[in-house]
This record gives sequence, C-alpha cells and structure tokens, in this order.
Amino acid sequence: MKILVFGRTGQVATELQAQAEVTALSRDQADLTDPAACAAAIADHAPDVVINAAAWTAVDRAEEDEAQATVINGDAPGAMARECAARAIPLVHISTDYVFAGDGQTAWTPDDPTGPLGAYGRSKLAGERAIAEAGGQWAVLRTSWVFSAHGNNFLKTMLRLSETRDALSIVEDQIGGPTPADRIAEACLVMARAMVDDRNKGGMHHFAGAPDTSWKGFAEEIFTRAGREVAVSGIATAAYPTPAQRPLNSRMDCSALKAQFGIDRPDWRGGIDRALAALRTRS
Repeated sequence: MKILVFGRTGQVATELQAQAEVTALSRDQADLTDPAACAAAIADHAPDVVINAAAWTAVDRAEEDEAQATVINGDAPGAMARECAARAIPLVHISTDYVFAGDGQTAWTPDDPTGPLGAYGRSKLAGERAIAEAGGQWAVLRTSWVFSAHGNNFLKTMLRLSETRDALSIVEDQIGGPTPADRIAEACLVMARAMVDDRNKGGMHHFAGAPDTSWKGFAEEIFTRAGREVAVSGIATAAYPTPAQRPLNSRMDCSALKAQFGIDRPDWRGGIDRALAALRTRS
C-alpha cells in the first residue's frame, strides 16, 4: 500500500515514518502555503491513501497571522481533499480540540457544535469543513495535548524547566487528555488501511489519551516518572495569560472511533515512559 504523508519532521509525521513504510513530504516538497502544490504532489505520487500530518501548530502566533494559518490549516487540506476526491483516494487528516469553545464539563462528541475561541481553532475548523465539502472519502481525527520525544511539546518543556527549577506553577483548570504522538500515528495508520479496504469508513472522530487530567496533573506525572523532584502548585488559566485563549474543557468522547475502527483511548502515562526512554537513548 502506498501511503503519502504530508509532513516529515513534526511529532506525528516522525512517528508515522518509524511505524510504516511511507512517503513523507517535507515543506520543500509540498509547501502548505501553496495549496495547489499540495494537490499536485498527490497527483504526482498517486498514492493509495493520504495522511495529512502537517499543520500550523503555533497557537499564539496564529493570533498575529490568522490569514497565513488559515491557508495552511484550511486551504491546503481543502486542496488535498479535492484532489483525493477526484482520484478516489481516502484522506486522513489530523485536527484539534481547539475547534470547540471549551465550556462545560462533558466530553465533546464529534457531532457537537463547534465554537473555536481563537485564530488557530478557526483555521483548523476551516480545514475540517473544506475536507467534508470536497465530497470524497475522508476521516478527520481530532486530538489534544500531543506529546512525544520529538519537537516542541509540554513534556519536553517540563523536563527542561526541571533542570533549573525545583518548583513550578502549572494551570490546573484546563482539563483534557494528553495524547502520545506514537499512538496518534498508529491510529492514523489503522484508519488509513481500513478506509482503503472499506470505502464506507471515515467521518469525524476523536482520539485523546486517558484518563483525563489537568496540565498540573500531567506535569506531576512527568516529574514522577522522570525522577525529578519538582514541587508543582496549581494556578488558574486567568493567572497565566496568553495571546490565544485556551479551552478549559478539552475532554473528548472517543467512542465513535472505537466503534468504527476498534481503536481504544491510549493511556498517556505509558506514553510518558516511552518518550522518556527515547530521550535517554539520545543522551
């Protein structure tokens, strides 16, 4: 099976290359600021299935340049989806919990009304809508709080801070599911292969780690498993202002993914252990 992946160095793209034989396109080969080039790459490679693991992920910077974020997160996936639809190629696309308003305490289902709080969420929602409107076979996988041994993420930030700090204040009123990038890659591959075999599979799905926790709880578990002695105190989101507003409730109902593809929510604590082991092999 020929699997074409948009993205090469991101967290999920890195894991996809480690888990399967894929053709992963770098920015030089398919620049998401040029949607037509993305469509052309699909035509050139003629894959059996496409996984889009590339995106603008700088949440705060999106507030400064929403137009560019929307080209990358909205227009480019739309161009991919239209090309895939024209060639009857299934498309798997990764999205985010930021498409929701983040209110309440109930886990978001794929059918719940969206209401992004900022530019990043709006740009990702634009991509979701463009993909659905393209008319082909598609699956969108919304996920949250992605971490791994690669790139920039919360786990690596906490480890870096723990080298010089013995006490940290971490937000405790945002609740969600940290999600290991290797498990996202695994889920994308399962979905991609299933969609090639069954043209009725696809649609909107959620995938997040379990159990739900706060950023404070996530940090505490990182320090425990890494053997770092850091005292963690909780603070409210309001005490840590950022350019982009963060959703307080990022709980995700992942039951539809389990029902259609047989994919369970991963335990993020095991993901911490795997990431720590990978980081140790580099040192």
